[in-house]
Amino acid sequence: MSIASPRRTLFLVALCVAVACDAPLHGTVRERPAPAPPLVLTDAAGAPFDLATEQGKVVLIYFGYTHCPDVCPTVLSTWARARRQLGTKAAGVRFVFVSVDAGRDTPTVARAYAMQFDSSFVGLTGTEEALGRIKRDWGFPAYPEGDPRTPDYGVVHPASTYVVDRRGRLLLLYSPGVTVEDMASDLRRLL
Repeated sequence: MSIASPRRTLFLVALCVAVACDAPLHGTVRERPAPAPPLVLTDAAGAPFDLATEQGKVVLIYFGYTHCPDVCPTVLSTWARARRQLGTKAAGVRFVFVSVDAGRDTPTVARAYAMQFDSSFVGLTGTEEALGRIKRDWGFPAYPEGDPRTPDYGVVHPASTYVVDRRGRLLLLYSPGVTVEDMASDLRRLL
C-alpha cells in the first residue's frame, strides 16, 4: 500500500470540495434571485424588525399562526433541530416566524410561540393593514378559514419557508417535509 503524496491529497480534497459546492440546494431555488420584498414589523419589545437590516445573515421566514395544529409547529421544530446542527455557525442565521393571524396573535404571543422552539427565534406579527402589505409584497394569500368570531378557526397561510441569502435576495423555498439534515447542509453552504 502506498501513501498518497501531499500534492495528490490536496487535489483530492479540492475535488471533494468542488463537487460538494456544485450539489444542488434542497429547496426550490429561484432561477433569478431578486431582492426580498420588504418585511418591517414591530416586535414584542416595541423595537422595529426590518429584514433589510439583516444583510450579512441568512434569514429563514415562515408565515403562519400560533394556533396552527400541524404545519407551523413541525416547521419550527425542524428549524430548531437544524439550528442545533449548525453549532456556532447558527449565529449567522436568523429564524423569523411571522403570524398572519392578527385577530388572535399579538407581538407578545408570536414571540412566546417562536421562542418555545428556540430562544433565538424571532416572533412577529402586525396589524391587519401591515400584514396586508406583507401578503401583497410577498405574493401569498392568508385568511381565516371558518368563523373568526369563534376561538377555533383556522388560517390559510403559505406552507413554505422562505430563505433570504446574505445579500438580501429571496433565494429559495423549503416545502414542509424538508429534512433537518438537508436544511442544515444548505445553511452551511449559504453561510
